[in-house]
Amino acid sequence: MSAEVRRRLEKTDGPLAVLFWHNRLFAISEIYRRHRSPRSIYGLVSGSRDGAWLAEFFEFAGIKTVRGSSTRHAREAVGALVRAMREGHDIGITPDGPRGPLHDFKGGGLIVARRAQASVLLLGQAFESAWRLRSWDRFYLPRPFSRIRVYCALVPAGQLRARDAGAAGMLRSRLLAINPEGSESGAAERAVV
Repeated sequence: MSAEVRRRLEKTDGPLAVLFWHNRLFAISEIYRRHRSPRSIYGLVSGSRDGAWLAEFFEFAGIKTVRGSSTRHAREAVGALVRAMREGHDIGITPDGPRGPLHDFKGGGLIVARRAQASVLLLGQAFESAWRLRSWDRFYLPRPFSRIRVYCALVPAGQLRARDAGAAGMLRSRLLAINPEGSESGAAERAVV
């Protein structure tokens, strides 16, 4: 991991809205434990029965949860996440979760960051060796002892003010660029980030 990536991950001057694709969820708790601890994080988990196992896993990993999604309890979840950020906690959201489609950027994380006037940390990962599940998101499950490269991009709160689709499109493009399956131009940005 480069010094610049480490500096962005360990930014401590305020809470962050951490956004990452759903198929890279597996290693998030370990990345967070190593680079954002002792700051606590609240993860948005689907309010469905399917989200219950993920909520249990997060609790086990030390991540607090807020239950909700774009189709269930969205307003309550946004309010709870904004309160958590105003209290100084980070939040974690998969903008294409809980059911996709893959890399479809839903605006919940952007809305929360705007309301809390917080910066966004886009998080990407590349796996040296991983299994791909046959799920809607082709979930990555890293093989034992394989390396995971972490990439990130910090987006200051001031860049999130645009109310049109511009801010969401910019976040989606940058998130795709720091993940290997994201785009043709991703390799160049990943090398720089």
